[in-house]
Amino acid sequence: MLLYTALASKPDMVIWKGRIMFKVKMRVLLSIACVVFSGVLAILYLYVADNKEVNNKVMAATLAKNSKMPDEVLVEEVNVVNNTNKNEEINDDVNDTTEEDSSTNDTDTVSSNESEEVEVAQPEIVYEGMTLEELASKLDRSLKNDLSGKGYLYASYSLEKGVDPYLAVAISLEETGCNANCSNLVKTCNNVGGMKGYGCGSYGYFNTLDDGIRAFIDNIAKNYVAYGLTTADLMNPKYAENPLWSTNVNNYINIIKNT
Repeated sequence: MLLYTALASKPDMVIWKGRIMFKVKMRVLLSIACVVFSGVLAILYLYVADNKEVNNKVMAATLAKNSKMPDEVLVEEVNVVNNTNKNEEINDDVNDTTEEDSSTNDTDTVSSNESEEVEVAQPEIVYEGMTLEELASKLDRSLKNDLSGKGYLYASYSLEKGVDPYLAVAISLEETGCNANCSNLVKTCNNVGGMKGYGCGSYGYFNTLDDGIRAFIDNIAKNYVAYGLTTADLMNPKYAENPLWSTNVNNYINIIKNT
């Protein structure tokens, strides 16, 4: 009977023990779940709190930045303006310096060119240490009356034809008497050398005084100088019948030289 009772009650004990173990396991699992859930909640709380704090900081920084932006922009604009002005001043200084350098270079170039021009424009000596202008001026001091002012023509054309300018003027003074008062041969025929020809009796006639002077110098060049008769003494026998003609011409040459 007891054995039966024991056997009969053994399933109940197994069931009871199973129930106890199940409850224990459930409580353990529940405890673990609660702990895990609490941990998850704590993590979520911390995460949310951190995010909120970060967001607050971001918002605060954004607000601070926005509140300062106008001043910073203003400062940046002022700095940009100042830098622009400085750059313009620097550019102006550079341009001024460049213009000064260019002006200096131009001045140096002009000075150099002027020096070269001065060197190139040195007056040419044409006769006995004189320029053409100086020679013409010297001849003009001896040419009077109708021949006054013809020194340049005598000087330039004589040199062109290879005739001594002093000799040409001296012969004209001897033939025309213009040292005192020019002869009618000069006044009416423009003949300055007593040249034979036609149009004025037995003497040559020329339309202008300049034509007469050129024809006179051409005559000396072709008919005397070309044959080596380059002085009054050598020309006298052929040019004039008066044996004192060369003496008178040479006297005029000395007057011209010393005038």
